[in-house]
Amino acid sequence: MSAGRNAGLVGAALGVLAAGAAAGLLAERKLLGRSIQGRTLDGEPFGSRHSEPRIVTTDDGVELWVEVEQPRPGAAYGDLTVIFCHGYALNLDCWYFQRRGLGGAARLVFWDQRGHGRSGRGETGTHSIYRTGRDLAEVLEAVAPTGPVVLVGHSMGGMSVMAYADQHPEVFGDRIVGVALLSTSAGGMGEVTLGVPKPVARLAHTLAPRFVSVLARSPKAIERGRKSGSDLGFLLTRMYSFASPVPPSLVDFTAEMLASTPFEIVAEFFPSFDQHDLVDALPPLQKVESLVMVGDQDHLTPAEHSRDIARVVPGAELHVLDRCGHMIVLEYPDIVNERLRELLDRSLRLAQNVLSPADVRASAKSRRSRTIRGSRTEKSA
Repeated sequence: MSAGRNAGLVGAALGVLAAGAAAGLLAERKLLGRSIQGRTLDGEPFGSRHSEPRIVTTDDGVELWVEVEQPRPGAAYGDLTVIFCHGYALNLDCWYFQRRGLGGAARLVFWDQRGHGRSGRGETGTHSIYRTGRDLAEVLEAVAPTGPVVLVGHSMGGMSVMAYADQHPEVFGDRIVGVALLSTSAGGMGEVTLGVPKPVARLAHTLAPRFVSVLARSPKAIERGRKSGSDLGFLLTRMYSFASPVPPSLVDFTAEMLASTPFEIVAEFFPSFDQHDLVDALPPLQKVESLVMVGDQDHLTPAEHSRDIARVVPGAELHVLDRCGHMIVLEYPDIVNERLRELLDRSLRLAQNVLSPADVRASAKSRRSRTIRGSRTEKSA
């Protein structure tokens, strides 16, 4: 097996969502009979929705790609700005279904985190969760300097939101009125079993950082390996991203996003996950409307990590979706969008001072008793 294929195996097994292996799709389509035909919804290709870009330059000179969609006149949540933060090795295209479902309802902001998508790279050593929290602060200041804001983060994007809360707790309950944390974790990533026996997971966690570091020294060779394609890459992406039957074209769409992230960026962010510990950053979320969602078969950020978040944030609404993997925003977009609309409704009322923080917690307790189709709402401690 080539170094490139090995890189993909380790990356997928440790939360890269098969970023190393799931790249070249020509051989995969030939062997598995997959086709890019049908990679659309109502004739519109996945990830094809975009708006006029705006470049936000950070204090260390990185150019971040930001897209802003304005609300329709008279939109229900037109007073809110909603900022979407994507996950590790993905890009803003992963919010395709949210753009379709929520477009026009509020002011929507999508951005590529540093080193991802269309955003620029930082200097070596600047690709970390702590730094993406600072980047989020700069995006917010640039595109939403005033008015109430709702933050939505998936996977590493949720960790960026937590890093921002750690750095700016004072704005929660003031500028920030709502937070959605989707398939993410506040810490303990080094103990995740990744859906394999614990001894295997421990060995993988021990060996992977050194292995990824070594491979990152030959990025050109690794990229060639990633672009050579493999059925294994498709299957790993399918296994670690989804838990219910989804179209192969949706798996391909996910794999291509993963493969578009340079391996050097994948490798540099990699240590951040074992180091990630932001449980102490969660209390400010008690001051806002909070939504926590996760799939019951998420092997990368397991459901117990979301339950842990909900326990630290009394009043957070927790939804565990049945037969759902890590890519919750693509696997069950209708349910995610429905829950986000409810969050926007509550956040708007909070912004208008209809609800006090104490009322937020009280109303959330009554909501947690409901069972919602395709998911179960669990009571936090």
